[in-house]
Amino acid sequence: MEETIVEKIVNLKKQRNAVILAHNYQVPEVQDIADHVGDSLELSRKAAATDADVIVFCGVYFMAETASILCPDKTVVIPDKDAGCPMVDMAPVERVLELKRRHPDATVVSYVNSTVAVKAESDYCCTSANAVDVIQSLDAQSQIIFLPDKYLGSYVASKTGRRLILYDGYCPIHVRILEQDVLRVKAEHPQAEVMVHPECVPGVIALADCVLSTSGMCRRAQESPSEEMIVGTEIGLLHRLRKENPEKRFYAASEAAVCPNMKRIDIEKILWSLEEMKYEVKVPEATRERAKRAVDRMVEVVKA
Repeated sequence: MEETIVEKIVNLKKQRNAVILAHNYQVPEVQDIADHVGDSLELSRKAAATDADVIVFCGVYFMAETASILCPDKTVVIPDKDAGCPMVDMAPVERVLELKRRHPDATVVSYVNSTVAVKAESDYCCTSANAVDVIQSLDAQSQIIFLPDKYLGSYVASKTGRRLILYDGYCPIHVRILEQDVLRVKAEHPQAEVMVHPECVPGVIALADCVLSTSGMCRRAQESPSEEMIVGTEIGLLHRLRKENPEKRFYAASEAAVCPNMKRIDIEKILWSLEEMKYEVKVPEATRERAKRAVDRMVEVVKA
């Protein structure tokens, strides 16, 4: 009998000593075949700790770059090299350097959704899971540039009381979630708890019972007494939430919150990636060394 695609992937993983990491926004079949599913911070930590020789990163390109920064001795591949991030593209390193010139004494905190060149110009990286903790760890008198997501930055400022110099970037997917969307779904399910991602606009955040990263949403779903939950993030997370909590009901705050880049990878591409060892993501050593300081600081902030 001919091997199925899944069986081929499992066998190739053993041959290559490979691990498959998948972001929470990946399509269900990719999440189901992955060794680890998580958000950017969780997957960065898994990459840093793995003893695999090959990391197949199922996410968008900056995530594979981050794994390469942390694991220079491993082969990191992404099954679709065109899986990008519009927010990352909003912050080219030239504009970041100009911002640094205007604020020469500022500490630069870059969201992990940034290019490796931007990370190399940063003092700290963070994810949505630990951004508040990273900012709180800095000297209270520090001038801080936060980039590229202005909505995450404004949320962090509200939680920490710190004045941040915010870059004018945003996630095009999370801004599709509108206040009227949340109110409509809430009217349909009045007993449901509302949890939203901090990349959402302030009006949506104001309607939430809790504001959490995707890893935080997964924990909250397991801990909450609520039997129904409205989820304000990219709809790919719903698969994991429903899989881990079959007794609960989850509703998308907006069905428009779909990231096409996160949906580019499928199991056929994973198989091809393992067969051909493509597409390899390798960060130049000089850039990697500069970026690693900021990324290490992100991974080391353990409260998330």
